[in-house]
Amino acid sequence: MANLKEIRNRISSVSSTMQITSAMKMVSAAKLKKAQDAITAMRPYADKLTELLQSLSASLDADSGSTFAENRPVNKVLVVAITSNRGLCGAFNTNIIKQCATLTQEAYVGKQVDFIAIGKKSNDILGKKTTIVANHSGVFDDLTFDNVAVIAEELMELFKNGSYDRIDLVYNKFKNAATQIIMSEQFLPIVPSKGNESSNTDYIFEPSEAEIVEQLIPKSLKTQLYKAVRDSFASEHGARMTAMHKATDNATELRDQLKLTYNQARQAAITNEILEIVGGAEALNN
Repeated sequence: MANLKEIRNRISSVSSTMQITSAMKMVSAAKLKKAQDAITAMRPYADKLTELLQSLSASLDADSGSTFAENRPVNKVLVVAITSNRGLCGAFNTNIIKQCATLTQEAYVGKQVDFIAIGKKSNDILGKKTTIVANHSGVFDDLTFDNVAVIAEELMELFKNGSYDRIDLVYNKFKNAATQIIMSEQFLPIVPSKGNESSNTDYIFEPSEAEIVEQLIPKSLKTQLYKAVRDSFASEHGARMTAMHKATDNATELRDQLKLTYNQARQAAITNEILEIVGGAEALNN
């Protein structure tokens, strides 16, 4: 059994760790509220805009369709891996890395797969094994629509000039503080709506349907990427809050166990001292 000084040092160390994790939990909880409000507010608009664009794209003829809706033979794929800049958030980043590996080894086996990193973790880990075309980790320092729109424009240009035949987004979709859903979402080419969802709706287009689609596409794609980054940002704080909550609970449990061990060791030491005193007194009497 460890001596009393070692146990006291461990109790002190665990208590300090528990205070740190508890503080980090409170900070993440405060940031989560703001991030959750932001993604909850924009999600209906982004989903409706994407739905409208897909519906309009499906109704266009092949000749009049947009370049961004062009389906080409997939030989070169670009995957945008959205992670966080910091760790201590459980399996948040690991899940994204695993999903990227799955795409490379299964869905796109035999094809050229490159990555764009949004988040230092994806850049650091994926950069050791794969090709990182660009790193946009700094976007989280000032997460605004304009800053994300620059990345979306870069992706659109890479697809338009034929550098890549398909672009996917891989990110964590925010569900609640304890649950994040791993998403692998096609960004380009645009996926037209399936079925006859818009066949019963009669629209009047001015100036023309094709021109409206061309104007909507850049805005829709920028909004789609911004929503993905916002989802990931909210998921990060939820994952970190949950991880720090579990870490605090584990530290509390370990501290209580160490205190029990300390008390048992202290009691045993006192008992031994009493026995020695009694033994010495009996020896003197004899």
